[in-house]
Amino acid sequence: MKINDQPVNPADPATISKFEDKLVIPRVARSKPNNNYPPNSYYEIQMLKARHRFHKDFPYTDVWGYDGIVPGPTIEAKKDVTTYVKYLNKLPDKHFLPVDYSLHGVNNSAEVRTVVHLHGANVASASDGHPEAWYTKNYAATGPLFKQEVHAYTNHQPGTTMWYHDHAMALTRLNVVAGLAGFYLLRDSLEERLKLPKGDYEIPLLIQDRSFNEDGSIFYPTKLAPPFPLPVPDQLPLPDPTVTLGYVGNTVIVNGKVWPYLNVEPRKYRFRILNGSNRRSYKLRLSNEEEMNQIGTDGGFLAATTKIITAELNPAERIDVIIDFSKFANEEIFLMNDDEEFADEHTNVIMKFIVNLPLRREDTSQIPTLLEPAMDLHEHHAHTIRNLPLTSSLDRYGRLMLMLDNKMYHDPATEKPSLDSIEIWNFINTTPVHHPIHLHLVQFKILERRPFNVDLYVSEGKLEFTGEPEKPRDYERGWKDTVKADIGKVTKIIMHWKEHTGDYMWHCHFLEHEDHDMMRPIRVINDAHPVQPPHIDDH
Repeated sequence: MKINDQPVNPADPATISKFEDKLVIPRVARSKPNNNYPPNSYYEIQMLKARHRFHKDFPYTDVWGYDGIVPGPTIEAKKDVTTYVKYLNKLPDKHFLPVDYSLHGVNNSAEVRTVVHLHGANVASASDGHPEAWYTKNYAATGPLFKQEVHAYTNHQPGTTMWYHDHAMALTRLNVVAGLAGFYLLRDSLEERLKLPKGDYEIPLLIQDRSFNEDGSIFYPTKLAPPFPLPVPDQLPLPDPTVTLGYVGNTVIVNGKVWPYLNVEPRKYRFRILNGSNRRSYKLRLSNEEEMNQIGTDGGFLAATTKIITAELNPAERIDVIIDFSKFANEEIFLMNDDEEFADEHTNVIMKFIVNLPLRREDTSQIPTLLEPAMDLHEHHAHTIRNLPLTSSLDRYGRLMLMLDNKMYHDPATEKPSLDSIEIWNFINTTPVHHPIHLHLVQFKILERRPFNVDLYVSEGKLEFTGEPEKPRDYERGWKDTVKADIGKVTKIIMHWKEHTGDYMWHCHFLEHEDHDMMRPIRVINDAHPVQPPHIDDH
């Protein structure tokens, strides 16, 4: 279809007609028989180069997908029933997106490396998808922390919406843009008792952004925008291609389609919404200003349903909502994006709901009032409080490098929580941008945010608050594994380290920041039997 007689140019969103493609629901992964594992518990998922059509008027685009589809197949699991997954790397030896060889761990390793992280999982460290547990095609080469081919997910946690995605050292940003992401839905008995919309009326929505070249291929930037790089002593020539400060696309993709539509019945639907973008945040709202009924966050169900008009989702954050279309037969409702950081006339809308299907049967689903009994953690029970500044520096090429606690990834681990301890972490954001901070292994509660004197802290290391504590926003009061650390504020979270010891990570989930050293190790230790640091031989 042409807009104002202009031919469709995938590089120009003004020429791309919206709401032409029907929303695609990712298929559910099927288990594979394997005598080494219990029936219906073992999966094999291949990482494959494939051809994908993002829009009906686009040519096919080269992508990398789990089982060759974008998003990958949805893995469905049950609480306390272990799921075993073998992710097979069958990708080409060369990347089709621009690799920056100046980042650590890239120059002396194979160009295409992968490892899968189940984001939000309570899991043993060997199955966590550590960035240095990467491997190449057919395991020809493996990273220093690679331990096993099959990931064992015990699912010992409340039912929730998780997602699996690539986490390879210094390649995460490229591998995710290439298409390596998929849903992992963990179900428990509470979910059935709540009588929520299910089956055709429960829909996962993976929201991402992309830019395309004129030939329909994925565009990924290779150069820094002015004023970077900045001069530093003995500055080296800027790498070409170079990592950027963030990939921001000019179109919005939902479940692999550009600005899709969904035909719905006049009844209740449950949407599990995930921001799978590299850098862009979304502020969700329905165009008719109707309330959404929030029932869950990253870590599972809320204590009680919360009625919301808007909700901000930073990269990797999830929200679980019920939308009731029963009063809107024959209407069109748009899912809007009111985020202003990268606002434009195209990315301010995400998708369209068309309430044009007949009601197939009586809607017996319910919007619950109470969900999961509240189990809060209390500050006075904390064993350790950590003040962790989010800082900025310049690397040897003059590029801005965002950091955690002024440390680089390979500096020795400093966050070493003890098994069965409760800790409070204060993220002190001294940088000019907000950051979605993700902790592996644990779910946490947000306690507060509080403004502070940034200049005083940077110059003298003194933490002086300039305002009163701010409670968590209404849409982020449940269990979380990713939190927005606001500019100029201290963001306080509390968590309980339990069940597992070993090597994990915490990092910014802006993927370009993560790949350029805004990532640090976590080593959970058993005080009676400390975990020894891994030996990594770089020579």
